[in-house]
Amino acid sequence: MSVQRPTAEQPTTKRPTTELDARYSSALNPRPGAADVTATEWAEARRRVEAAEIFWAVTMRPGGGPHITPVIAAWHDGVLYFSTGPGEQKARNLAHDAHCALLTGGNSLTEGFDLVVEGVAERVGDPAVLEEVIAAYEAKYGAHITSAEGTFHGIGDALRRSDDVLFAVAPVTAYGFGRDGGVYSHTRWRF
Repeated sequence: MSVQRPTAEQPTTKRPTTELDARYSSALNPRPGAADVTATEWAEARRRVEAAEIFWAVTMRPGGGPHITPVIAAWHDGVLYFSTGPGEQKARNLAHDAHCALLTGGNSLTEGFDLVVEGVAERVGDPAVLEEVIAAYEAKYGAHITSAEGTFHGIGDALRRSDDVLFAVAPVTAYGFGRDGGVYSHTRWRF
């Protein structure tokens, strides 16, 4: 049976199923506050994805090893977008195997929330979607993209000229790992 996956042109509009994985949550290792551990709602996770500035893109090399690099990304209409140069390792890896993951979060042991979004990267070819995502990048990253002194100034024009390639990752599965005062939660969302 074929499973219909959301795409950049037809993003998912349905809410994912949400479940707490007690094996990796404080529910199995009680400590103060652990009795209140619940699954994180997708709306909260999506808010965090929208606000995150740096993601780690994980792709697979043709030989089987992982390739992991930091990227900026924008959430738009239920899809996470990132870009890379057409000759960069990420683009070459995705041409071979489009499965990937984008990760974001913090590095504290007892505070924070980490997110993993898994899906299939699709190269964006639709000029209308491209313009919408460029606008989403500009709204999110502001002067980093719009100012001549910005870190990623000119990314919109580079995407329009295909000097950079835009990829869309519609979530298939996502994971959230919460750490609130040492109380841990592990939530899985299936789309």
